[in-house]
Amino acid sequence: MTAVPSGPAFSVHDIPFSTYGSWFDISPVVAERTYAEDLHLVSHQNGMHAVLRLIPVDPATGDRAATRVEATPGLLSWIGESGHVDLAYESPDTVRLRGSSLGVGVLAAAHALTPFSGTYFFHDPAADAHVFTSYETGRRYRVTVLSGTIADTAGGQVLGSSDRGLTVTAQADGAWEIAIEELGTSRPPYASAATFDDIVRSVRGAFADFADAVAPWRSSATPAAELAAYVAWSATVRPTGLVTRPAVLMSKHWMDKVWSWDHCFNALALAPGCPELALDQYHLPFDHQDDSGALPDSVTHSEVLYNFVKPPIHGWAFGHLRRRLSRPLDQAELAETYDRLEGWTTFWLTARRAPGAELPYYQHGNDSGWDNATTFDPERVVVAADLAAFLVLQLHELAALAEALGKPDEARRWTATAEQTQTALLDQLWTGDRFVARSAATGDTWNSASLLDMMPIVLGEHLPGEVGSALADRVKAHLTPYGLATELTTSPHYLADGYWRGPIWAPATVLIEDGLRRAGHQRLADDISARFRALCETHGFAENFDALTGTGLRDRAYTWTASSYLLLAEAHAHRESR
Repeated sequence: MTAVPSGPAFSVHDIPFSTYGSWFDISPVVAERTYAEDLHLVSHQNGMHAVLRLIPVDPATGDRAATRVEATPGLLSWIGESGHVDLAYESPDTVRLRGSSLGVGVLAAAHALTPFSGTYFFHDPAADAHVFTSYETGRRYRVTVLSGTIADTAGGQVLGSSDRGLTVTAQADGAWEIAIEELGTSRPPYASAATFDDIVRSVRGAFADFADAVAPWRSSATPAAELAAYVAWSATVRPTGLVTRPAVLMSKHWMDKVWSWDHCFNALALAPGCPELALDQYHLPFDHQDDSGALPDSVTHSEVLYNFVKPPIHGWAFGHLRRRLSRPLDQAELAETYDRLEGWTTFWLTARRAPGAELPYYQHGNDSGWDNATTFDPERVVVAADLAAFLVLQLHELAALAEALGKPDEARRWTATAEQTQTALLDQLWTGDRFVARSAATGDTWNSASLLDMMPIVLGEHLPGEVGSALADRVKAHLTPYGLATELTTSPHYLADGYWRGPIWAPATVLIEDGLRRAGHQRLADDISARFRALCETHGFAENFDALTGTGLRDRAYTWTASSYLLLAEAHAHRESR
């Protein structure tokens, strides 16, 4: 039998160990920027909640054993001097653990149990299993001993504060095995004919198939491609709660939502190899589109937030998506997207344009996706150039869809609106060498040192040549050895870990690289792509990166960063092969 490749090794401090479809992961990251000593089973149902602590145990003393943790797709191991504990996903809701010469403690992460919080623990005689019930997740976690000995239990049926859980160790042959399931109210007692090694081979095979689908072009010249694929694959959850489709969460750390512009980059990366999953990513926020046509700010298992929106990059994204999909879209699919994009565009043209105004406005930096960018320092309710540019591209995509659907009058109307919006953008916000922002209330204008002010380069071929060249020159000023700083590093407002006030971000990189390329600035686009790819290959797939050191910041396993790497690496590989 040919061995299935184990896949890339990774640190669980940076990337959680999980599997496609699961709503939980195994990680020391138990809350925002919070790292525990032990690995935990962390659920993302009803929020992010550390439910169980998993502790390697010295069977001779019952104390925590000194181990190192190793992880590859399909297998997580605690390795000590005298033995090991292994963990693998049998299914999205079940993990199997086995050990040799080391035991394992499975304990509730929460010490306190109140009438409204914490974890209750008991032995269920019907299933002959031990069960943890979590108030926070609303789920049960059932532990079934398949072989070995229960060396200790604590806190069974205890209320209030207590340790709760069990310790499993080996019988005379030195081996033991358990299953942990995440379930609802009840299911039949655990049973499986699969061996642990069979499970590992199956998961590794599933991941290998995914990596081959999304990155068949990978080579030694794109060394982070397989790990990028794992970040996306392992962050995918099955439809549950308010998540209407298979969804690639932004992370299975604390950024465990789908935000309504982040999803576009995941859709684009998946399109050639996993077209149905890509379309699911694109449409998921639209499943929650409100009556005004607005998309929610974010969607996750148990909440949909509408207090902010995100920028209308969806026309730009869908244009690329149509070209990248490995199958053509039929008329019904085009019509559905057209209706959804029409509603989203109409929202910006009505609810977000002041009476008599030609350009729309943001109500807060959060609406732009660049939450605290210095563009929003003077005021928050702002007519911004990036917004108008994205809307122009969305209007052009609506015109193209209308043509494909046999609606020439609507196509002409959308094209005319696009041209009017671009004319207003250049007349009202272009000063001759840069774009400015304008107060929606007073009409006052200002500029900033934010890369956001250069974002109209996304218009690419639609821009007058002199405007594109001036923007390209300004973009160059933001380049560091690692990529595009979101605030000029010479700015008094620059902060190394300032969110959108300095760090390098994937979406800004992809949007600007694409716009520059379409505007004819190939060399600069190549340079930006190369620097960002090298950044990811060295520092991983963090939410953002220190612009001067390259260090990954914030959430360290962010899927839009991984997907942006895949997009840029694929395009580079194809250019090199010509």
